[in-house]
Amino acid sequence: MKIIDLLKKETVIMNLKATTKDQVIDELVDQLDQAGCLNDRSEFKQAILIRENQSSTGIGEGIAIPHAKTKAVKEPAICFGKSEHGIDYESLDGQPSHLFFMIAASEGEHEEHLETLSRLSTMLMNEEFRQRLIQAKTIDEVFRLMADAEKQIENEEEIDQSKEEIGGSKGLVLAVTACPTGIAHTYMAADTLKTKAGELGVPIKVETNGATGIKNALTKEDIENATAIIVAADKQVEMNRFQGKRVIQVPVADGIHKAEQLIQKAINQDAPIFHGGSKDSSKEDTSEKQGFGFYKHLMNGVSNMLPFVVGGGILIALAFAFGGIDTKGPIAKTLMQIGGDGAFHFLVPILAGFIASSIADRPGFAPGVVGGFLAATAGAGFLGGLIAGFLAGYIVQGCKKVFSYLPNQLEGIKPVLLYPVFGILITGVLMVTVINGPVVTINKALIAWLNGLSGTNAIILGLILGGMMAIDMGGPINKAAFTFGIAAISSGNFGPHAAIMAGGMVPPLGIALATTFFRSKFTDAERKAGITNYIMGASFITEGAIPFAAADPLRVLGSCIVGSGIAGALTMLFQITLPAPHGGIFVIPLVNKPLLYILAILVGSVVTALILGVWKRKLLR
Repeated sequence: MKIIDLLKKETVIMNLKATTKDQVIDELVDQLDQAGCLNDRSEFKQAILIRENQSSTGIGEGIAIPHAKTKAVKEPAICFGKSEHGIDYESLDGQPSHLFFMIAASEGEHEEHLETLSRLSTMLMNEEFRQRLIQAKTIDEVFRLMADAEKQIENEEEIDQSKEEIGGSKGLVLAVTACPTGIAHTYMAADTLKTKAGELGVPIKVETNGATGIKNALTKEDIENATAIIVAADKQVEMNRFQGKRVIQVPVADGIHKAEQLIQKAINQDAPIFHGGSKDSSKEDTSEKQGFGFYKHLMNGVSNMLPFVVGGGILIALAFAFGGIDTKGPIAKTLMQIGGDGAFHFLVPILAGFIASSIADRPGFAPGVVGGFLAATAGAGFLGGLIAGFLAGYIVQGCKKVFSYLPNQLEGIKPVLLYPVFGILITGVLMVTVINGPVVTINKALIAWLNGLSGTNAIILGLILGGMMAIDMGGPINKAAFTFGIAAISSGNFGPHAAIMAGGMVPPLGIALATTFFRSKFTDAERKAGITNYIMGASFITEGAIPFAAADPLRVLGSCIVGSGIAGALTMLFQITLPAPHGGIFVIPLVNKPLLYILAILVGSVVTALILGVWKRKLLR
């Protein structure tokens, strides 16, 4: 398949009207939607924004390649837009972008499609091609340039395939490139590294971890003979194979913009010897210094725990629905056994295990799970699990440093014997003898405080928890509030989670109401997305509000936080309790005062809708 098969005349914009990054995204998404390439415009835009939040797809050199792979795409397509004056797209080199390629890849994408998209990345590394594209005046000229460039790339690919792979030679530099979606940056970094290495006369082999899988995989012989290894990646790649070699770890963007510098460092062996324990490719010490390490590890634990919460929570809710609060009857007891005794039994161990594995890679998982289990069985709860996860992770990291001085002949027994034995032993001893006792005391004090809340104090807590659900809509603050609610349920207090669920339902419901009653202030696409938000809000999917918040953050977030806070405060005022650890209309029948609960959610949603409707500006016709 050729690029011009994915790029249609209906998806080309020769002169973008947008002047900001958000407007560019909207304009390109609209063009794809109007061309019939999308199943759900709102969902596709949300996927684009999620990718942008990971790192800007403005790669520099005047290029931006926003992209997403999602079921919201009906058929794979490319939308091309051009701006002669340039637009600030938060590019890595700080320069305005002129050429925009929005890539829409569908889930279950054929390998042929993804390889075609990766070829586009290679074409854009040619400066002459970029300049001609900027100067193009007609759509036909754009298609002619694309066809000529693609033909040249195909000829080069045939020549490359006819050559034997470089390997087994001394002085060889190896590289691995990978980005979260594996469509654009992965291949651009690979091509840039190969080009610069060729200019410097350095033999290089590059492995790409793209959407179609691993290509040009590094062999054991390659690694043994390598002078150094460059890992330019923004997602996890297999690192243990590089133990004992000099490894340079950088973000994938550096592979594009600092290729020559990286190759020079590799030649000079200006890199530390890798001893294992690095889970992902971006420099871990850099992220720690910037303060992101704690959140990264915590979110790894919470995100992997959530499937247990959601699956177990729905089953517990069904158990209450069939058998009442006492879960009487065989069906209710079976559902409670699976959801409560089964799924919920693993919450704290899984939380701790994945926090530890985020810190210390796979060797940290077992000590983390054991530490979490010891915390849960002792009554230390989620706080104990958090401590166990971080404790186990850093203990294993310490073990790796200590054992790095052992002879190389013992490398094979470290992950299967030394790390698990010493990691589990030290973590377990510290949890049993030092951590669990004080944490259990803290937990009992917290439970007593929650049970003693009444009047103004309870309302303030509900206001805070409800507002937290709307601040980042699925992000760390939202997840922190949700985890607090689950912890309160496990301690026998069902009030906080009722406030949390109400606060999480309000943003999408409030936006849906605003798009219905203040239609003149929203685009046609936003009004359609608003209808979807009725369903998402009723299902406790706060993330439905993200596209609106991204387009107008101050007004949307401000309105949602106020409405969610009010809904949370009202649930605590009405003394509403929710025993099921999930949300949405599915569990409303389980609250002690369902009508008042619905009222609290509606009041919060209406407040959000009114504030947003009045605050938001009318569309310019």
